[in-house]
Amino acid sequence: MTSEIATKARFDHIRYAQLWEDADVLCAALPQAPGADLVSICSAGDNALAMLTLDPTRVVVVDLSPAQIACLHLRIAAFRTLEHGEFLTLMGSRPGDRRTLLNRTLANTDPDTAAFWRALSDDVVAHGAGGVGKFERYFRIFRRRLLPLAHTRRTIDDIFVSRPPEARAAFLHDRFETWRWRLLLNVFFSRVVMGRMGRDAAFFDHVEGSVAAHVTRRIRHAAIVCDPAQNPYLHWIMKGTHGDALPMTWRAEHYDTIRNRLDRLDIRPGSLEAAVGTGERFDGFNLSDIFEYMSPPVFSRVYGDILGAAHPGARLVYWNMMAPRRVPDEHASRIETLSDLENAQKARDKAFFYSDFVVEQVRG
Repeated sequence: MTSEIATKARFDHIRYAQLWEDADVLCAALPQAPGADLVSICSAGDNALAMLTLDPTRVVVVDLSPAQIACLHLRIAAFRTLEHGEFLTLMGSRPGDRRTLLNRTLANTDPDTAAFWRALSDDVVAHGAGGVGKFERYFRIFRRRLLPLAHTRRTIDDIFVSRPPEARAAFLHDRFETWRWRLLLNVFFSRVVMGRMGRDAAFFDHVEGSVAAHVTRRIRHAAIVCDPAQNPYLHWIMKGTHGDALPMTWRAEHYDTIRNRLDRLDIRPGSLEAAVGTGERFDGFNLSDIFEYMSPPVFSRVYGDILGAAHPGARLVYWNMMAPRRVPDEHASRIETLSDLENAQKARDKAFFYSDFVVEQVRG
């Protein structure tokens, strides 16, 4: 079984070399009882790894892209080979001898994964394994070539000074939202530029409205509602590292737990539709933002397929960026929306691109 998006977008390169979704809110929304059977979209693999902290029986990981699967295989080998500080260096969060670390890691992975990453070794040395995707390259161009036209290095540094919300709002208004910044957003984060240089253009097929206006709103959320000093995603966009804050999967307190549970990953290259069409049943689904790429009829069909593979009480967790997607009307009687849990997690979601975070539970 194939996905609708497979006929429209390319999947032969790394689109996301790190996860731009907040695993903290994902894991808080998934079933908390140990022993669950979970499903995760792979992307770069970080969220699937974070789900191991929930003590599941297994995490079935799926993705259409062999390149994205290779990101997870590299992480698995890195967790098994490197100590935590070395892992951060290899991924790009910290400086250091990445070539040596990459060679050590690739010695402990399969030949196809090793060949894939050796072809990218110079990029890994320069930017870290978490910085070599199309999306990360897009932000690197923004950070190096365009951001200096709008703001000084001191202003960028001052974003990450902890302040109370009212002071954050004043900083944004008085020092950051200049006419140069607004012009930069309107051009660089337009649908055309982002589709060509960041995400695939096909990912915007079902999106309405201005992409730049959406980005502007979400940056205000990240800069005022949340504390930028604690935001690793904003820090990487603006400065090229994670600073003192790290995504959940990359933190020291989870490193050994994830390392000790790597054998619970069940990696299945291919579509989500194929993974949920095997007759197996699951307790939780990390669906990323894949519904945004589907036409409404396909969304309804795939949603129904997921329900067919869900135990009573299973949770469906996913994001919307610009295309609104929630349980289709024809399936609504089988679903309860966990609004209180949703709202609590949305308020602390540090991956600020997304307009909505959805937590739905299958009725018993």
